[in-house]
Amino acid sequence: MPACFLTMSRREFLSLVSAAIAAETFAAPPLAGSPPSPAQSPKIRGICFDLFTIFDPRSVAHAAEALVPGRGMELWNAWKTRQFEYSWLRAAAQRYADFEAVTEQALLYAANERTISLAPQATRQLVHAYSELELWPDARAALLAWKKAGLKLAPLTNYSPPMLARLVARSGLGGLFDAVISSDAARTFKPDPRAYALGPAALRLPSEQIAFAAFGGWDAAGAKWFGFPTFWVNRLGVTAEQLVAPDAAGADLAQLAHWISTR
Repeated sequence: MPACFLTMSRREFLSLVSAAIAAETFAAPPLAGSPPSPAQSPKIRGICFDLFTIFDPRSVAHAAEALVPGRGMELWNAWKTRQFEYSWLRAAAQRYADFEAVTEQALLYAANERTISLAPQATRQLVHAYSELELWPDARAALLAWKKAGLKLAPLTNYSPPMLARLVARSGLGGLFDAVISSDAARTFKPDPRAYALGPAALRLPSEQIAFAAFGGWDAAGAKWFGFPTFWVNRLGVTAEQLVAPDAAGADLAQLAHWISTR
């Protein structure tokens, strides 16, 4: 770990990340609570991210709307619901197929249910849209700042390896990650504990030293059950799940940075 991280106070750490995000977005919201007092380096030494905390999944809805004008959002909402249901059913039944196959099967079901006709080329184009997501405005700057601070960084996702490789390559973020983790390596999907266990193994850190940044409330619950210090990045302001509360929640990566700095 770089010496700069070992000597960096919590206040300095928070300032580094927050300033980087502000410079990128020009609109970082104020952080709630009193600022952390200077102390020894943060307990958290790594972060595992659900991909959608970094990439905006609504890009897929835009692609659907372009192909099915006036019904794109309707199709995407049904599609993503079935996508998660299929992945969870396969994990529970131990009938694994990779996430790209699950995504295509879910799309075909959603289209058929709504009597939407999709040509094979349109189906491929929509599935491929998951590898062409746009970054959230604060993502690049936050990752750069965390990398500079010495944290180990890794997405931990249900994406299949080819989907994940395409997305990371297109974003230009590959050099910022210490590992790029697909649950495919465990032949399962989150929230199966075997999927989360790939994070500590890849980063070579104990789970209690890895913050998990979840996009969905269900993922926050799974990560918390596994034993990660868990932060729910609730970017879309959705209702909290009733399964188990994460350690903290906020609307963006600046608030995640603040939480990490206080641990």
